[in-house]
Amino acid sequence: MSTTHEAGWAHAPGALRGPAWLSPPADPNALVPSLWSRTAHKRDGDLVVGGVAVADLVAEHNTPAYVLDEDDFRARARAFRDGFAGYDVYYAAKAFLCTAVAGWVAEEGLHLDVCSDGELTVALRAGVDPARLGYHGNNKTHPELRRAVAEGVGRIVVDSLVEIERLAQITAELDVVQPVMVRVTAGVEAHTHEYIATAHEDQKFGLSITSGDAMDAVRRVLAAPGLRLQGLHSHIGSQIFDASGFEVAARRVLALHARIADELGVTLPEMDLGGGFGIAYTTQDDPSEPADLAAEMTRIVDHECRALGIERPHLSIEPGRAIVGPSTCTVYTVGTVKPVALDGGAVRTYVSVDGGMSDNVRTALYDADYSCTLAGRASDAPPVLARVVGKHCEAGDVVVRDEFLPGDVRPGDLLAVPATGAYCRSMASNYNHALRPPVVAVRDGRARVIVRRETVDDLLATDVGAAG
Repeated sequence: MSTTHEAGWAHAPGALRGPAWLSPPADPNALVPSLWSRTAHKRDGDLVVGGVAVADLVAEHNTPAYVLDEDDFRARARAFRDGFAGYDVYYAAKAFLCTAVAGWVAEEGLHLDVCSDGELTVALRAGVDPARLGYHGNNKTHPELRRAVAEGVGRIVVDSLVEIERLAQITAELDVVQPVMVRVTAGVEAHTHEYIATAHEDQKFGLSITSGDAMDAVRRVLAAPGLRLQGLHSHIGSQIFDASGFEVAARRVLALHARIADELGVTLPEMDLGGGFGIAYTTQDDPSEPADLAAEMTRIVDHECRALGIERPHLSIEPGRAIVGPSTCTVYTVGTVKPVALDGGAVRTYVSVDGGMSDNVRTALYDADYSCTLAGRASDAPPVLARVVGKHCEAGDVVVRDEFLPGDVRPGDLLAVPATGAYCRSMASNYNHALRPPVVAVRDGRARVIVRRETVDDLLATDVGAAG
């Protein structure tokens, strides 16, 4: 049960009109392939992923649960590796990371980008070569930086003048040279939600090219004996579909790159274009293939380099969502179904599931849109416009804002929401003391837990009890 682009649906009297792009599916039991992992399909109404029937998986692992298609994840990783041949491709761990995923990333030939001591710990536990790690973050502490340098992290992306001072002190103490990149803000307004746009001036990341802070940072890095400046880093935001944002950013960052060569006599060997490549959450979204993205971004960089009369630096990118996002779906059990009468005689059907904003906060936080499907049976019932909501004590606890579901949806049904691999488990919480769901990897008809479900003992482990 997934959204379609069919326009002009004839609404019955009193029916509730959804978004203009949303209309009833032609086949209520079919999947829209662009929204799901590549092995996902329906078999007699049952959702099958990685050769495993979701109903069978639920019988063993219960709900809610994240179901990660390992073959799909690996295929998308390879598509970026091969599509961006000649680039360094860093998987952005913040999208989702566990030791199994870190291992897959390394096995598929990608680098790994971390942005906390915890992510660094997971990467090292998985056996990832520290030299293939990048370290991000706008407020890295002295102990975090010291550990990263001591472990031999391949590059640290510096985000402030204070951080440069900290690194200079640490490298002097350890008598090492640390490769770094300077993160710059290019003043680009990405066409995305305010909270995930990261290249405009009024936000916390990077050093402004316009104000001169970026050039000041470059001078300070070059003056520090223990730091080796590898290049400039720019990231314009997340869930980006419009290449024009990358074009403006590349122009401004490469202009600074050329200025550094002219004024300081230093040719920087690298440049990072960031990530943020969009995926399909609903049929509104039309993401590009990695090879097409690579061709367009390389064309942009080559054009700007020719205009500036400089050689193209070695390029890197940082996809995260675009690899893990489509590889995962979240499976829920329906608990209640509540038709709610609205003004004008319309009715909205509220379908409550056994998860919500504790396992997917993006709908509440970013106004994100999702789709869903009935996962455990086929239905010929006429569709009704439904809102899938969670079980938490918040009116904003919405999982899928608008979706057509069978009119006979009932308690005990399984619902699956596609494209939940990025940021859902990473941002999951214990709100209302909920237990965070497991991540179950599926491949070739077999399922294995790679992140187990939390238990009550986990929940109480940090609760030290009443004082006295």
